[in-house]
Amino acid sequence: MKHENPHHKHSHPHSEPQHAHPSGGHAAHTGHDKHAGHTPEMFRDRFFVSLLLTLPILYFSEHFQDWFGYRAAQFPGSAWVNPVLGTILYFYGGLVFLKGALRELRARTPGMMTLIALGITAAYGYSLAVSLGLPGKPFYWELATLIDVMLLGHWLEMASVQAASRALEELSKLMPTTAHRILGDRIEDIPVSALKEGDLILIRPGEQVPADGVVVEGASTMNEAFLTGESRPVPKEPGDEVIAGAVNGEGALKVRVTRTGEATTLSQILRLVQEAQASRSRFQALADRVAGWLFYIALTLGTLTFLVWLALGRDFNFALSLAVTVVVIACPHALGLAIPLVTVNATALAARHGILVRNREAFERAREIRFVALDKTGTLTEGRFAVRAIYAEEFSEEEVLSLAAALEAFSEHPLAQAIVEAAEGRGLPRPEVRDFQAVPGKGVEGTLEGKRYRVGRPEWAEELGLRVSEALKRGLQEAEGRGESAVALMDEERVLAYFALADRIRPSAKEAVQRLKAMGLTPVMITGDAEAVAKTVAQELGIERYHARVLPQDKARIVRELKTQGPTAFVGDGINDAPALLEADLGIAIGAGTNVAIEAADLVLVESDPLDVVRALLLARATYAKMVQNLFWATGYNAIALPLAAGVAYPLGIVLSPAVGALFMSLSTVIVALNATLLRRVRLD
Repeated sequence: MKHENPHHKHSHPHSEPQHAHPSGGHAAHTGHDKHAGHTPEMFRDRFFVSLLLTLPILYFSEHFQDWFGYRAAQFPGSAWVNPVLGTILYFYGGLVFLKGALRELRARTPGMMTLIALGITAAYGYSLAVSLGLPGKPFYWELATLIDVMLLGHWLEMASVQAASRALEELSKLMPTTAHRILGDRIEDIPVSALKEGDLILIRPGEQVPADGVVVEGASTMNEAFLTGESRPVPKEPGDEVIAGAVNGEGALKVRVTRTGEATTLSQILRLVQEAQASRSRFQALADRVAGWLFYIALTLGTLTFLVWLALGRDFNFALSLAVTVVVIACPHALGLAIPLVTVNATALAARHGILVRNREAFERAREIRFVALDKTGTLTEGRFAVRAIYAEEFSEEEVLSLAAALEAFSEHPLAQAIVEAAEGRGLPRPEVRDFQAVPGKGVEGTLEGKRYRVGRPEWAEELGLRVSEALKRGLQEAEGRGESAVALMDEERVLAYFALADRIRPSAKEAVQRLKAMGLTPVMITGDAEAVAKTVAQELGIERYHARVLPQDKARIVRELKTQGPTAFVGDGINDAPALLEADLGIAIGAGTNVAIEAADLVLVESDPLDVVRALLLARATYAKMVQNLFWATGYNAIALPLAAGVAYPLGIVLSPAVGALFMSLSTVIVALNATLLRRVRLD
């Protein structure tokens, strides 16, 4: 069960106010935050300055001169170029790690910062001693490259989690500062900050929408790529929602403002992404723990190396050189990049598919999921009716549908609208209606082509004593057996047809269920509908386990029961689903659209496509695999390099010099970087 976070309470209208979410505030992050007070820009600036200082260090390095067969320029004081630049680099580029190490040591939790500080301090201290007369070869270039790579790693780590919000912040900066408010027959330009809910505004072609609203007049298309990741224009006509930040296409629109300022979708996404930044990556924490272990290993092995070689009669300088080599090599460059590089690529891939990760730890846990509980209405189905079947005897389907649609066009009832949509979908004409009348609780009636017709509940036909053929009776029984809603078309003597209507199943729902099963997951459908409806939808989708007649408050109980059998994800549309989303090991809110601030969810899917659930779980698995692989490549070489650096193979004439050790480190860093970029090639479709 997820725990409360005192920093963050629900404000979403459909959420449960008494619950809070772990990713919402910063409480979890403050306990272990190696980046307290740091910004990506600070790491970036220090990285580039350090990189500039590194170039002359590499040029004057004896190892580089030997490898590339050149001799560095000699001038008075040239021998002190590397000691001076190394000192500047140690205190300028390395300061952030030294301070971080102090914080970790005070908290008695040595981690990545402590390991880096140990490596650079050993390299710098020994190199300076050599420059001042101690026999041996200095480690200035190893010191420089170690600081450079670690600064780069920490810059990437911070930049990756801020990349999404940066794009949104840039978008919010580009937001129009003025809006065209319509007052009667005149238009006035006012600051966007002065807009109020209910104002009528004009959005001209090519302009950005200044506030969320509903189209009142006009037709156009909008680019909503920042929200959905899709650059495809979205058609807009009266009644459709528009969102602040979207770019209007070719038509002018009159829009009624519904949300302004902090309440807009864009502002909610910004806040949501900031919360995601506060959530801790479990794998980054693991990398820090590995670094902590390596810190103790480096200290122990370095000390043992020094003492053992002294005991074996070797001179002080030889023993010290090997001991320092062990400590420097124990700090792998790649470990600093292992997780950040994967995070960068996973974040980009998720954003491209309209997947917003609110809780990074829950996202990384997603690979363990065994059960996926899916709310039926709004997730697997569209939550609106469609005509599934037409039962007619003497007339064609087109004839009865045309007659029924003509009468139902005057009704606002959802079943009536579904019949009208079905007729429009087939391009059927609607005869003119005369003497239309709505009969409360029964249906509608009117005269079409000189004849009186009625459309309404089947019980109305019984009350009127109208004839029903055996074939139509069987059709009605079939519809009722499937839990579908039936609508009758009648003339003054008999029932002419029955229309069976059901909640429209999303086109991709069946494929999503099949793919979940192919991944070894068990889909479980949860619905408040009757048993017959649940059974029909479950059979159509190929779902074996379902729960019918579930009250909203009981969804969390079912999720809790599933969790006793294995890790469980819950997928809902966010309406009345907050308790179940919180209860699940992974809460996925689907079809958020403009309502992205679904507080209870770990993942928010912008679109209403069930396949996005599959994509999110596939991405989570691929991300986990890359993180594990990178941790292996980043630390695996230590198993070989450390014993060699300690001189285990010295009797065979093999000693791993710091230079060769650094090459090994560079190789593992390259492997880690290439491996992380392969994540972008993962096929989610």
